[in-house]
Amino acid sequence: MSESCFRAREITPGVHWVGAIDWDVRDFHGYETSLGSTYNAFLVTGEQNVLIDTVKAPFKNELLERVASVTDRVDVLISNHSEPDHTGALSEVLRALKPKRLLASKIGAETLMAHFHDLPVRPEAVENGATLEIGGNSFTFLETRMLHWPDSMFTFMPGRNILFSQDAFGMHMAGADLMAHHYEPGVLRRESAMYYANILNPFSKLVTALLGKVAGVGIKPDIIAPDHGPIWFSGTATDPGWVTGLWKDWAEGRNRDSVVILYDTMWNSTGLMARAIAEGASSMDVPVRVLKAGNVHRSEAALALLSAGAVALGSPTLNNGIFPALADHIEYLRGLRFHDRVCAAFGSHGWSGEAVPLLEKVLSDWKGVPAGESLAVKYAPTGEDLAKCRALGVELARAVRA
Repeated sequence: MSESCFRAREITPGVHWVGAIDWDVRDFHGYETSLGSTYNAFLVTGEQNVLIDTVKAPFKNELLERVASVTDRVDVLISNHSEPDHTGALSEVLRALKPKRLLASKIGAETLMAHFHDLPVRPEAVENGATLEIGGNSFTFLETRMLHWPDSMFTFMPGRNILFSQDAFGMHMAGADLMAHHYEPGVLRRESAMYYANILNPFSKLVTALLGKVAGVGIKPDIIAPDHGPIWFSGTATDPGWVTGLWKDWAEGRNRDSVVILYDTMWNSTGLMARAIAEGASSMDVPVRVLKAGNVHRSEAALALLSAGAVALGSPTLNNGIFPALADHIEYLRGLRFHDRVCAAFGSHGWSGEAVPLLEKVLSDWKGVPAGESLAVKYAPTGEDLAKCRALGVELARAVRA
């Protein structure tokens, strides 16, 4: 063991956090991480010491110093997820710590070999559901394919009732405190929802299946240790059941109780229409979010859509197409699959009017259920046009309440 600046933190006897806090990161492949993030890695000590996951490449030395503050030996390294924020430091960590074994899921082992061409230890594939005794501790491996990569898996310690859940049940939030229950529940809920909306929403059916599978094999952890964000402990207000309950609700589409109006405008005609739609929806005592695409980050729009029962997209026609700021949001949201919302398209145009039909196609691709006819006006909306917009907002809100 050595004295160092970066030291391990014991989260429960024999299990240490040895990851890194990234206070500065603000973008995660298009998702705005306004609160930074953490790259969690965990050291389990015993007759053999086991390291679970590593960190993003620039933080290699922090991990190595934290490990060295506990032990000078790591015997086994488990890779739950091969994305570079958890494996960027893998090759150098393997060289520095010299573990005898590198364990991953079957697809994980293949992915690591394809992603890194200089691994000093060849990865071994562990079978789904297999339990290994390593240094006096038991580790059970559960494949979680496409949650959110094909290689993803959970590592569960049945004797300690700890679930190392890789990206599941995490969030992008930098914090010196590792305990989830030391944060306000509202902050945890929002950042968990932001994470789910921007990363996991396309895989909601798989999330539902996974939660059922975990319950079916009797896994009810006292501690959930994800690869991003704080750690969930039983006996607290925000325990493992609290966060898994949130995920269950999001995956099953529960609590979609709001109307979201996502638009942009050129000379404020479409903006007037958006406000009139919002006025109608809010008259029904339904929560309304009005988001101007050029003023909000695309990941904020994803968060809003997670709890939306209805969505209206609005755009003026520019160069025979959708306004660019809105088009950026649409392309990002397309892959996140916010399907099955009640929907509407609206917008203004001058000599041509392609934007609204294009938005109709977008909403059809999103498997939206039209609330009524789209609203397209030429140049500036009249009082009659705005009355129709208000009525559309009422219909969107009625659909949400129903």
